[in-house]
Amino acid sequence: MTDQYDVVIIGAGPSGYNAAIRAGQLGLKTAIIEKRESKKLGGTCLNVGCIPSKALLHASQLYEIAEKDFEGLGIATGGLKLNLKQMLKQKDDAVEGLTKGVEFLMKKNKVEVILGAGEIVAANRVRIAGPDGDRELDTKNIIIATGSEVTPLPGVEIDGKQIVSSTGALDFANVPDHLVVIGGGVIGLELGSVWRRLGAKVTVVEFLDRILPTMDGEVSKQFQRILKKQGVDFKLSSKVTGAKTSERGVHLTVEPANGGDEQVIDCNAVLVAIGRRPHTEGLGLENAGVKTDKRGFIETDHFKTSVEGVWAIGDCITGPMLAHKAEDDGVACVELIAGKAGHVNYDTVPSVVYTYPEVASVGKTEEQLKDEGVEYKAGKFPFAANSRAKTNHETDGFVKVLADAETDRVLGVHIVGVEAGELIAEAVSVMEFGGASEDIARTCHAHPTRSEAVRQAAMGVEGWTMQA
Repeated sequence: MTDQYDVVIIGAGPSGYNAAIRAGQLGLKTAIIEKRESKKLGGTCLNVGCIPSKALLHASQLYEIAEKDFEGLGIATGGLKLNLKQMLKQKDDAVEGLTKGVEFLMKKNKVEVILGAGEIVAANRVRIAGPDGDRELDTKNIIIATGSEVTPLPGVEIDGKQIVSSTGALDFANVPDHLVVIGGGVIGLELGSVWRRLGAKVTVVEFLDRILPTMDGEVSKQFQRILKKQGVDFKLSSKVTGAKTSERGVHLTVEPANGGDEQVIDCNAVLVAIGRRPHTEGLGLENAGVKTDKRGFIETDHFKTSVEGVWAIGDCITGPMLAHKAEDDGVACVELIAGKAGHVNYDTVPSVVYTYPEVASVGKTEEQLKDEGVEYKAGKFPFAANSRAKTNHETDGFVKVLADAETDRVLGVHIVGVEAGELIAEAVSVMEFGGASEDIARTCHAHPTRSEAVRQAAMGVEGWTMQA
């Protein structure tokens, strides 16, 4: 049996389900395929990524604040106790509610949901191997939205118990005495922060000489100092070469990145968080002649693959592996299919680390501008001089605004501080409209708010910071 569709989407993560919603809104007959064993939509982000990790980050932050800060604020709590089982349950409840929300949106927009593994058998046909047997769909357009998967580390086998990926780190039955995080990127630092707050000793092992290597260097250095002050240990310029598990824990061997004497770290648990890779195997790409690069990413030009009628979006194409980028990909791709002017400005895709404090960034770093030979001016403002931050005893971090030296156009904004992920939205909007640092500097901001720090940093580009 075959059915005719306008669009068939393989993968129901942020890129896929947003593409499906937009297709439904535009009146396209659409089907979306999801093979997750739980039969839940939302992809990695919603099921085992962004959403559950933020639920634990929020809960663990409240726990630590109650434990360490309430007394100084004049709040007596009595006997504080961690109920890890309940903390994990509220995380699961959040995921359950949001996955049901995605299911509702599919029904609302008349999108057919098909459970099973999708495979491209031709440029206009998809086969689904599902729980109730195989089914084939004929379609005018195929959108590949299969996302990404954890990058494995040679010599360190993930067993899901003592050595885990980001998925396993969401469900430890007990707080580890000592957790080693392999990888100093966003995922490792966020999940490491969760378990440190709940009582674990946390050691981060990073191959490069700094954490958050894609972010602004000054941001990276100050953020590492903040995390170290909180109790996180770092072993930079180091590589893990092997891991042995036993009933007593995990025996890790670590060497300098450039070679040298081997060291040993004994711990209770290991989180492998060295990055993610595109999930493009087993899709039948070769059947249709869809080209991938040497890293497995699908080659695209405005989401068009090498085959007419086959499109790709989200983590399985090049670009930042971020849910909000994937969402925009999905919308733009469908709009192009519908004959509209779909577009994503990748220069204004923000990145956020949801630790405490947060780190947020959009646009170019100072290092990138120097490498590209761009003349720029920088304005900086510390949260230690911001009245709201001082009142709330949350003074770690700063805002940095980078602007073109001649035109004053904002080229990048970088923030370390509480609620940085919310504050970055202003910078994204200004950059999207081609705005200047003076546009931010001369825009009235409510007082007292942390957003004033963004304005003061923008003032600093032209040397007229008022409050520091």
